[in-house]
Amino acid sequence: MLSNVIIIAVVLLIISFSIKGTIAHFKGEGSCCGGGSKDILVKPAKLKHISSVLVIRIDGMHCGHCYARVHNVLNLIEGVNAKVNGRRGEAIVKLEKNMDHKILEQAVSDLGYKVLSIAEKQ
Repeated sequence: MLSNVIIIAVVLLIISFSIKGTIAHFKGEGSCCGGGSKDILVKPAKLKHISSVLVIRIDGMHCGHCYARVHNVLNLIEGVNAKVNGRRGEAIVKLEKNMDHKILEQAVSDLGYKVLSIAEKQ
């Protein structure tokens, strides 16, 4: 009888930790993709002039940490000013000079996200 009570208590403890972690994950506070801490965003570059504006549609961003990772990797590329809209699953990227879109796609893909499309902003 006592062993059954102990087993039930352990199972309930495991379930409570699981629920707590799930709630934090869906609030963007969990460690999805290595997050869980306050992200420091790279300041977007001030461009002297803008040669083009692109919309990059991205799949796989699920939390604030994901958005920050994409924001930072794009803004570390010289001549790029990027803002990520996680709710829309896209990044608006201003380019100072023309560049091969594969550079941007590779930077995002290297983080583990999938680039669905890259198009000129209308």
